[in-house]
Amino acid sequence: MIKQIQGVIPVVHTPFLENGVMDKDSLYRQLDWACSLEIDGICTGMVSELLRLSDQERATLHQWIGAFDRGDRSFVASVGAESTAQAVAYAQQAKESGADAVMAIPPTKQALAPEQLLEYYSSILQEGGLPVIVQDASGYVGNEIPLEVSQQLFAEFGSQQIMFKPEANPMGPRLSLLRDATNREARIFEGSGGISLMDSYHRGITGTIPGMEFLPQVLKVWQALEHNAVEEAYEHYLPLCALVSLQLQAGLDGFLAIEKYMMKRQGLFATDVRREPIVWRMDEETRQELERLLALINY
Repeated sequence: MIKQIQGVIPVVHTPFLENGVMDKDSLYRQLDWACSLEIDGICTGMVSELLRLSDQERATLHQWIGAFDRGDRSFVASVGAESTAQAVAYAQQAKESGADAVMAIPPTKQALAPEQLLEYYSSILQEGGLPVIVQDASGYVGNEIPLEVSQQLFAEFGSQQIMFKPEANPMGPRLSLLRDATNREARIFEGSGGISLMDSYHRGITGTIPGMEFLPQVLKVWQALEHNAVEEAYEHYLPLCALVSLQLQAGLDGFLAIEKYMMKRQGLFATDVRREPIVWRMDEETRQELERLLALINY
């Protein structure tokens, strides 16, 4: 029986061999390492490079993760797509693979009307058969989800079936608006890589969905906050902010470049290969700054 979906749920990075084929051995090394830490679940998302995988590759990735012995940790599979039918199909595949919940961004090619968004998410939930995390990733991809849509989904399906990951800017105030609009009953996750974790925690989040690259540091912040040790949390948080700021300079590609570098640096991935097209590559001076910051936290 899984724990409730909450706490620290890191996003899996998809490893590739030099020939571009997904690397199951590296994936399992990553999962073994993550599950040796005090995480509450695992997840796929934008930094899993899902938008650069084929349908079959996405299904295979979720099958591999579902087959991994994660104990009582939850597995949340990302299923957002450009059509409702495809998102539902992804959700059904995820359930068959052993996922405990799904997460979905809206279609990215055009902004949907509120009633279309309601239909999209309702269909994923009802036909996919799993709880849904509604992900507004408009801070870096896609279109914003209006607050009234989130309110209506929550009112119709409740906190056990509908959760939220708001990433529209400004993130903190929008998180508070959603919290208050759902009478503080909604389960809300932050996904800033850790740079907004302190602010978000004090606004009442249920958990955080970071990447794997700085996971031990994210856990130190989270655990200190859970023990109400705010000063200690800030000691861990400030170097984390500096690290994430290097990623933010290049958006999603900035996160992917440094994430893959870190996975290879730790010996978890055989390569740091990313899927093309790539619009930003880490230069030597950025790498040197990254290493200086990592030395500050003995990483």
